[in-house]
Amino acid sequence: MAALPKNIEELHPSLWRGSQLARAYGMTIETGFPHLTVELPGGGWPVGSLVELLVQQPGVGEVRLLHPALVSVSKRPLVLLQPPHVPNALALTYLGLPAEKLMWLHAPKTGDALWSAERVLSAGTCGALLFWQQHIRQESLRRLHLAAQSTETLLVLIRPLACAQDASPATLRLAVRPADGGINVNIVKRRGPTRSEKLFIPIQPSPVLLSPHGRARRYAPATSIAEATVPADITAAR
Repeated sequence: MAALPKNIEELHPSLWRGSQLARAYGMTIETGFPHLTVELPGGGWPVGSLVELLVQQPGVGEVRLLHPALVSVSKRPLVLLQPPHVPNALALTYLGLPAEKLMWLHAPKTGDALWSAERVLSAGTCGALLFWQQHIRQESLRRLHLAAQSTETLLVLIRPLACAQDASPATLRLAVRPADGGINVNIVKRRGPTRSEKLFIPIQPSPVLLSPHGRARRYAPATSIAEATVPADITAAR
């Protein structure tokens, strides 16, 4: 009979002690922020699972937080589903995200948006899916998490900060608040020990926002980004 390993976590890659970060047993993407990277199991954003960013309000810096990871997967299409503001192609180009790789999806109803998210994941062709949604049921969260597990897509669900009190199947949950010169991040859930201290991540504004010409244009529609509207009668096509 083979002897048991000295460290119990060596029995299976998915086992981990509560006092230490879990070992990565799936693919991760480097965050681009060293102070955040060392706090995440596997040293990056987990791929093939649900990640939640819980924001104080949309636009506090969630895209800037994700942009190093988005750049690294931008050889494949990037989907922006239900963003709260019209994406600006010029600003995203400054971030290194090519407009021809971006798709902006708008759905008239929550059910249509969830259906669209599942279709994007099932296609398996996208590098990342960013999904802004205020209200979503537990069963819908589980469906998204399960749909992501068979893909190599970075799935990030962006929800209100108040949702931090709700249970979620997400592998990683981060609370994001604005701060002077960047953002404050609190780790709500991870595979590892709890961390109550906030992380400050310096984030520089896009050069387009520092330019007077850019400020005048930043609310202009992003005409070079492919936009698709999910039909209101999409239910009939399911």
